Amino acid sequence: MRRTPLVLALVLALAACGDPASTGAAAPAADAAAAAPAQSAADAAFAALSQRALDDLLAMSPVSATGIGEHRHDHLVDDMSAEGRAKSLATARSLLADLDAIDVATLSRENQVDAAILRNQLEYGIWDEEVMQRWAWDPQVYSGLAGGAIYSLMAREFAPMPDRLRSATARMEAIPALLAQARANLEPARVPPTHAQTYSRQNAGVAGLLEQFIIPAADQLQGEERARLDAAMAALRTALDEHQAWIDATLVPNAKGDFRIGAEKYDQQLRFALNSSLSRQEIRDRATAELARVRDEMYLVARSVLAGREGAPPTPDTPDADQQQAAIEAALELAYAERPARDEVVDFARHTLEVATAFVREKDLVTVPDAPVQIILMPEFQRGFSVAYCDSPGPLDKGLDTYYAISPIPEEWTQEQVDSFLREYNKFLIHVLTIHEAMPGHYLEGAHSANHPSVLRAVLRSGPFAEGWAVYTERMVADAGYLDNDPLFRLMQLKFYARAVANAILDQGVHVEGWTKEQAMDLMVRQTFQQASEAEGKWVRAQLSSTQLATYFVGAQEHFDARRAAEAKWGAAFDLKDFHDRMLSYGAPPVRYARQLLLDEPIE
Repeated sequence: MRRTPLVLALVLALAACGDPASTGAAAPAADAAAAAPAQSAADAAFAALSQRALDDLLAMSPVSATGIGEHRHDHLVDDMSAEGRAKSLATARSLLADLDAIDVATLSRENQVDAAILRNQLEYGIWDEEVMQRWAWDPQVYSGLAGGAIYSLMAREFAPMPDRLRSATARMEAIPALLAQARANLEPARVPPTHAQTYSRQNAGVAGLLEQFIIPAADQLQGEERARLDAAMAALRTALDEHQAWIDATLVPNAKGDFRIGAEKYDQQLRFALNSSLSRQEIRDRATAELARVRDEMYLVARSVLAGREGAPPTPDTPDADQQQAAIEAALELAYAERPARDEVVDFARHTLEVATAFVREKDLVTVPDAPVQIILMPEFQRGFSVAYCDSPGPLDKGLDTYYAISPIPEEWTQEQVDSFLREYNKFLIHVLTIHEAMPGHYLEGAHSANHPSVLRAVLRSGPFAEGWAVYTERMVADAGYLDNDPLFRLMQLKFYARAVANAILDQGVHVEGWTKEQAMDLMVRQTFQQASEAEGKWVRAQLSSTQLATYFVGAQEHFDARRAAEAKWGAAFDLKDFHDRMLSYGAPPVRYARQLLLDEPIE
């Protein structure tokens, strides 16, 4: 997830799927004392500081606060003026000074983890404001705030519609000032061309949120309130049109910045964004070795499914590079052929959720929440890019549903578009997606993490923990014999994992090693077998973000490392379900802290 202005860098650390209300998982007895430590003077001081940090930071980032589930500021938008950013910076420095005054070594182990998380987020926000300076060159800062100001209010039913419409009215009245701040802050010579072009499309799409969310519900306000709503919409449309003219006439033609951030900034951001024990070089070395290993494993699977097939390419025991490539591609074609019909995608995705849930229960891999995830149709404006995703409320919005959103094929698509899409999202890959997004991936992880009592940890939950867990579960479930060890499922699971590995290599290749588009496309299309259209989109994403693409691989590696360390320490006493439940009981901190809590290692 992108971290943009200072306050967003401090609070918007939510993973792709967040915080459902309940689970049957319980922390083991050995961890109960850590979960409810005695309140020493230092612990009490840190508890007060944590509450103040959340109150202050969420107040300064109202758009983020709404998404997180803090609704006291739903009528406001972020102040991105020089004065507003200076206030945010001063607040972060004050909080950091107060944190420095606490003897962290005397805190409970759980509070030591939260203190480390808070320190990382504060330092990250200060660095982002002063060194990275996204406010000056990344227009997505402003598109995210303008669109998020409306979407975060209207997408979930956390309050009655009239109340949300009143808040939306106030925000629509405030967005024109935010757009003016964007024009004042952005320096076209520093803005990369891809960022400017993307911003042009994103700004044009903000008005679509009015059509999607506001207008259909507007009749729920009457009289003066309805008149104010209509006036706010009209003024916002005018402001968006004026801003669009500035983007297209001034920003896009003069955008000359380099999207590559370079080794020094990349290493600094990597430390903050991932909060991992792995360095850039360690990540690169692991990913390179893992890609070779995965391709070798894919070749072994390909040999098994191609054996005896007429017209199959040769599959010698020791293939050269071309033979390995040809065999894997031929085997993948067999998986691509197993796809749902155009009108069967939703029903098939529902089927995979049933299968995955039953399998996890049968194999007793991890405690499964009592309440199932709710299946919904994906909203129309989000269709066309993926078959499914997990959509959860913010961590402070307790009691709201978590959705597994499934996309039907858009009716206007041609048969050629449908065929291309379903080659990638074939039946086997939809199974992998369901494992990743819902069971036992994002949904289940969020359900367990919601039980941890730390509000700070819930708000600042680790993306690498959540994404890494979801990637980890793909292999964990496959290793347990999912779909009766169907080799084509294993092949697609390996292909999907190879995408995560490639993301980490691509991220460094683009921002540190100066890769060309041709190098990036070779990694994605030839080496990791992605469809060309998907790879084109990933090339753009690699330009628009830095370090986030490494999240999936690094998080998964740390989860695998933690499991190996637990197996080594516990020996014959190691129990897989117990390990999973314990790791998930800590509230999704950076993986290294969950491991340190689990194995009673020093918190560092």
